[in-house]
Amino acid sequence: MRGSKDTPKHKLVVLGDSVSQGFQNGGIYRTDLNFPSFLRNCWEPTPDFDQPQFTAQAGIPLNLEVLTRGLEDEFDHSIEWNEYLPAITHLYSTLKRIKKYWEGEMKPLNIDRNVPFHNQSVWGFAMNDAWMVTEENSRKHIETRKETYSIFDMLPDHAMYTTARLVLNPSFGNRFSRNTPIDNVTYLQNHGGIENLIVSMGHNNIIGAVSDLKFVLSEEEDLNKFPSDRNYTVYRPEHFEQEFRTLAEKVSQIGAERVITQTIPYATIPPVSRGVNADKSREGHTGYFDYYTRFWIWDADFDPEVHPHLTKEQAISLDQHVDEYNAIIRKVAKEYGWITVPLNQYVSGIARRRLGGDIRIPYPKDFRKAMENNPETAHLVESPGKPVLSTDYLRVDEQTGKVFKGGIFSLDGIHPTTIGYGLIAHVYKETMEQHGISFDKPLDWEHIIASDTLVTDPPSLLVELRNFLRFLSLGNQDKISVVGNGVLNQLMNIFSPRDDSQQIP
Repeated sequence: MRGSKDTPKHKLVVLGDSVSQGFQNGGIYRTDLNFPSFLRNCWEPTPDFDQPQFTAQAGIPLNLEVLTRGLEDEFDHSIEWNEYLPAITHLYSTLKRIKKYWEGEMKPLNIDRNVPFHNQSVWGFAMNDAWMVTEENSRKHIETRKETYSIFDMLPDHAMYTTARLVLNPSFGNRFSRNTPIDNVTYLQNHGGIENLIVSMGHNNIIGAVSDLKFVLSEEEDLNKFPSDRNYTVYRPEHFEQEFRTLAEKVSQIGAERVITQTIPYATIPPVSRGVNADKSREGHTGYFDYYTRFWIWDADFDPEVHPHLTKEQAISLDQHVDEYNAIIRKVAKEYGWITVPLNQYVSGIARRRLGGDIRIPYPKDFRKAMENNPETAHLVESPGKPVLSTDYLRVDEQTGKVFKGGIFSLDGIHPTTIGYGLIAHVYKETMEQHGISFDKPLDWEHIIASDTLVTDPPSLLVELRNFLRFLSLGNQDKISVVGNGVLNQLMNIFSPRDDSQQIP
């Protein structure tokens, strides 16, 4: 406990989802490379900011970058048709090992810890999970839901719930077993006080539309259902306001010194969905496409009668929903005296895909300089100091083996790269400073860029991107495949809140 005049013990605490946890490339791996960690390093002395570690087996549910490098070690720079069977065997063996580890078959997953982590973020969590999900009901869900263990489903079962257990109650003991994320944040407030509380939630109330490629509006009953029982991909604005107000009220009762939240980026910006026009035209295109399909389906292959997709009208509606969400966030945050980080404005301003190749918001000066100084990224900076990073899916040049497109989003097409998380930290830091929050050091862009191995040293298998993505997305229609629904399809299913998402073709 602390007196009212004491300096809070906990400099930074986070309540959030995959964005604040640091999810990228299909899994949670290096939590030290998330944007709250980058912010934490800007204070001196560096405050405590405890987080769970997920480095075992390169993360959960999987790590597409590490998986790709493993295939590269075995099959060099490309996987030819006659190598598909041994490559699939290698892939299956790797994923089987990852699955066994995170399902606790190789060693116990719990650790010796008797206080909550400062970062109470769990990937996949919607807003109401902040007060609904506990380690206990996550464990019961895992125990009572039938496991899937076959050549058709290779990712860890119940991966989000395993992650939740390791975040909410890592010892698996009784003391915190019934604590929600909000309960754990309240504990930290009651045991030392919280100076800065970041609340980063709401993304998963709409992102399922682009991972599932289905536009299903929420119903009133979804608001009180356990995550696995929900049946929506898009929250109705009135439901979003209802839950964000509940979240705001619960957070305000915690009593943190200050609260920082953010707007939500448009779900149509990440390259998880690939825009395709009906006439297959692309050159010079700006704005919305006629269809949005899987990022591994090329224009020439796309058939709206066969492939899952959203229409232009649905994509426009998604962005309109996000506009309404963000108006709600700004309104409610103002009522409670919170700081709102304009993340959507920033991401939209660097979205070259929809801006016709230009950007509206310049990259930070220190970031541009660090990009120029790093020999592995200097080629991505145009004169004078203009990085050509984009929100496109990552592309690697055949001649140089270096990135020439993308760099903001990781290989899962939804979550940022390490550099992308650095840019989020920049927007947070800039906004917090504008509201009187002091930092002692600038962001360490040299460290952030050097830590982004996907951009600085991309796997050579990504040179033949179309063929490689085809391999990872092999499904039941491919006779040679023994991996059933395909790794990429399974990953998209995990991102969807819909209970029937496994039925996606």
